[in-house]
Amino acid sequence: MSLPDSYTLKPSSTAAYFDALLDAQPPERFSIKFLENLGFTSTNDRLLIGILKDLGFLNADGVPQPRYFDFLDRSRSKQVVAASIRDAYSELFAVNTRANELSATDVKNKLRTLYSGKKTNGVIDRIAKTFSSLCEYADFSQEPPTTAKTEVAEDKKKDSPPHKKPEAGIQPLAQAIALDSLQYHINIVLPETRDQGVYDAIFRSLREHLGTRHG
Repeated sequence: MSLPDSYTLKPSSTAAYFDALLDAQPPERFSIKFLENLGFTSTNDRLLIGILKDLGFLNADGVPQPRYFDFLDRSRSKQVVAASIRDAYSELFAVNTRANELSATDVKNKLRTLYSGKKTNGVIDRIAKTFSSLCEYADFSQEPPTTAKTEVAEDKKKDSPPHKKPEAGIQPLAQAIALDSLQYHINIVLPETRDQGVYDAIFRSLREHLGTRHG
């Protein structure tokens, strides 16, 4: 699970950012220059790049990822953003599965606990407002997609052969082992004596009783 470090100082511009992305051809690399060409020339607008990286739209080098191209499908762009938010703020959704419906104040309180003092209140406040603005733009009406782990588990179930009961007449292995395969180990404590005849009598008795195998 994870929590982002990114935030915007212009949460009211979130919708405008995404709408501009929909109207533009995706770049080979999302740079400050590309952002300025979209009309966002303020230094505060540059913080959008970090947000897009946390959302999985861009990799660490600013190269657009499959999620960016999925977003360009206008029929489901806001649903793609919702899925991205669930991933980026997975720890928050682990605490409250409907975190997208929380107020900015409630989000801030939850984040303060989750960050455990690793960020100042000012930064947490900005992250909370960023989260809320993203949720306002996104479409959470669809159920969250099945996670990769769940899909793998389901595939394994499909590929695994069904459990079969033993057929009639076939005994379980434990029952099928013949008694002939069992081995007996007998420990004999000989008495202390100097009379060799005592030992001869003992071994003669052993040969008589154990030397012959009964069918």
